Amino acid sequence: MRILIFIMFFLLLGGFFIISENKLVLNAKENYKSFILLYAEWTKDVVDNIGKVTGMIVKLEWLPKR
Repeated sequence: MRILIFIMFFLLLGGFFIISENKLVLNAKENYKSFILLYAEWTKDVVDNIGKVTGMIVKLEWLPKR
């Protein structure tokens, strides 16, 4: 349950940062479309980065050398 809350908080906070950094007012239809595109791009980047980090972790040598 805590992980789900953390993920939801992370995604919500990311949305707020996108809105504030791009000075979007979501009352306008154009701004709403821009937000959706920016949020989708940001989400894709987050997933790509998680994949890269996971790949690096898997490649690490975890067993002690003898």
